[in-house]
Amino acid sequence: MEKQQAWDYALGMIKVDGLEPSPEFLAMAEKEKRGEMTLEDIKRTLDAKYKLKEKTVSDE
Repeated sequence: MEKQQAWDYALGMIKVDGLEPSPEFLAMAEKEKRGEMTLEDIKRTLDAKYKLKEKTVSDE
């Protein structure tokens, strides 16, 4: 499966769930298709943006 087909499938699955990918996510997908970003780069970016901060003892 080519990158374009894989992304079309993945984005279609997101839309089936009634969701719309963000412009930022779509831009990262385009960069990955062009070889400017890897899937690991995308994962790291999304993890950094959406990862919940762990609660520390001082936060309680």
